[in-house]
Amino acid sequence: MSSPGDYNAVRKDIVAQLKKPDYDDGSAGPVFVRLAWHSAGTYDAETDTGGSNGAGMRYEAEGGDPSNAGLQYGRAFLEPVKEKHTWITYSDLWTLAGVVAIKEMGGPEVEWKPGRTDLVDDSKVPPRGRLPDGAQGADHLRFIFNRMGFNDQEIVALAGGHNLGRCHTDRSGFEGPWVNNPTRFSNQFFKLLLKLEWTPRKLANGMSQFVYEDPDAEEGDELLMMLPTDIALKTDPSFRQWVEKYAEDKDLFFDHFAKVFAKLVELGIRRDAKGAVLNTDNVKGGYISAPKKSNTPTGPPKKPKAEPVRARL
Repeated sequence: MSSPGDYNAVRKDIVAQLKKPDYDDGSAGPVFVRLAWHSAGTYDAETDTGGSNGAGMRYEAEGGDPSNAGLQYGRAFLEPVKEKHTWITYSDLWTLAGVVAIKEMGGPEVEWKPGRTDLVDDSKVPPRGRLPDGAQGADHLRFIFNRMGFNDQEIVALAGGHNLGRCHTDRSGFEGPWVNNPTRFSNQFFKLLLKLEWTPRKLANGMSQFVYEDPDAEEGDELLMMLPTDIALKTDPSFRQWVEKYAEDKDLFFDHFAKVFAKLVELGIRRDAKGAVLNTDNVKGGYISAPKKSNTPTGPPKKPKAEPVRARL
């Protein structure tokens, strides 16, 4: 066990959990990024509720939200880290895991600050319905992300997280990866979004997405896909200007993504000049590390790999 506050030791043990040969594309990195994003993306600026403090997904009210389907695997993959570093809160562990995964998969260094506490019950878990629905369009994206305090440029930069991971029919209802190498952070998502011809396709479950039908593909090759919200980034003029810039300039995208992801994992957090968290739960209760949970994922069982897959922003 490390000494309280030894976040470098925690980082090393998160890295040790990334390689997962039997999970998705062999890496827990994408699901760690999605876990960090979903743990913070419930923030509502008007009511100052939700956000990265609390680790509400430990409770059914938030963890059972269909938008969080599949994240039980990410949480379970981090339990060995929690076991070694019992002092760290889940809310710090989950956000740190996302930041570490981005860097280890070739992405930028994202600023991360500790100090989040864990809720002691589910009374402050935010209502469901605050996370984006991939089946929608540009207006929906603005409604969801403006509520958190993000502008059009930041929305597009965050969408670059779709360079990682894939969609699962047993989670989001969509199917397939966005890019050819879904465990390597890059600006490929933006390049493919603009370059390839995306054809609408209705899946057997009734969900509609877009796919690229490669004329040189061999039988059994997996199709790349885009969500309706992804296509909206290309068709909406304000969004598209940033898609074009990020497709052209990888360094610009990395810089903007690092800044917006750092902002994301700080949603709902208030700090003093020294960086100490001033949220009510912290002031009244202090840095409360919730008891360790099971190493075994809880939730709907994962379907065989042969069946299609998902991951959100």
